[in-house]
Amino acid sequence: MLGKLKSHYQKVKEFLQKYERWLMPVTLFTGFLVDYITFVNIQVDTAIIILFVHFVLCGLALLFVYAYDAGKITEKLRYLRLFLPLLIQFNFGGMLSNAFIFYWFSGSLTISWPYIVLFVLLMVGNDALREHYARPTVQLSVYFFATFTILSVSLPFVFHSINPSWFVLSGVLALVLMFGFFRLLAVIAVRQRINWKNVFISVGVIFFTTNFFYFANLIPPVPLAVREEGVYHNVARLDGRYLLIGEQENFWERLVPGRTIHIIDGQPIYIFSAIFAPRDLNTTIVHEWRYYDETREVWIIKDRLSFNLTGGRQEGFRGYTLKTTVVPGKWKVFIKTERGQTLGRVRFDVVRPTGEEELVEVVR
Repeated sequence: MLGKLKSHYQKVKEFLQKYERWLMPVTLFTGFLVDYITFVNIQVDTAIIILFVHFVLCGLALLFVYAYDAGKITEKLRYLRLFLPLLIQFNFGGMLSNAFIFYWFSGSLTISWPYIVLFVLLMVGNDALREHYARPTVQLSVYFFATFTILSVSLPFVFHSINPSWFVLSGVLALVLMFGFFRLLAVIAVRQRINWKNVFISVGVIFFTTNFFYFANLIPPVPLAVREEGVYHNVARLDGRYLLIGEQENFWERLVPGRTIHIIDGQPIYIFSAIFAPRDLNTTIVHEWRYYDETREVWIIKDRLSFNLTGGRQEGFRGYTLKTTVVPGKWKVFIKTERGQTLGRVRFDVVRPTGEEELVEVVR
């Protein structure tokens, strides 16, 4: 009977080893797709719950694996030990992809690309470097990074504030949680070779690097997210909705970054943006207008115009700014928080009209 059990166990083990390369990408993609659908439907509270479920399951799985390998759990649970590395990888992918979606939709890629690239590398590495991820230092470092990210996403949402103090508190809480987790792990895995010095150095580097990214305004201001933005000839409020009048664009023009708007001297240009924010969150949104000086080959800030944002609307809080002294040339308007974190950007070229342009009306 024991031989049969061992044979069956060996078959399962060999099956997982043979198809692990395909199982992980499928589970990662499925998790990413589900999280994407959750976020774009503005079910942010659900997405945050999913993050914490991944966090708890991953922590429990890590504790079990180290305890089993230290001989503190009966061999009757060897099948569970066999599948748990796959669960750990799945939870790593879930935590990173879920948080990545928040940051992807909450910032401008041109500003926040270093942090977003870091997310992408970790998610790709989760599959491509499976064996490396099995090392304690790497596992525990990624777990700390994911914990820090989850808290930095959740606290501003729960407390309806994007004040920097919540990000600082997120880092401190992540350190406290990981310290307790490491202490428990050290007791459980007393016989295992865990280089705690390397673990603490890695966690310290992650902590200080992430704080540097944040205070250098390279991390998007989660949970704010731009849902829509554009440049228009006119924006008018009608019965609680907004009438947007802009130029007709064909399919290919919508795909190419940047837009062209034709105006005469003295005609205003409107920048419209709809920004999602949690209920009860109030803050200031800034539209920073920049003009490209071709002679000096530099971008010049022409104006910083702002409006107050009130959270809670599913499609995003709508607001706009306008500028009347707009000369022909290249322009871009950065959508920012009052602290300077970039949410999005509108690029457009101002051209004097040579004929009558076809305008379209859209109601938002």
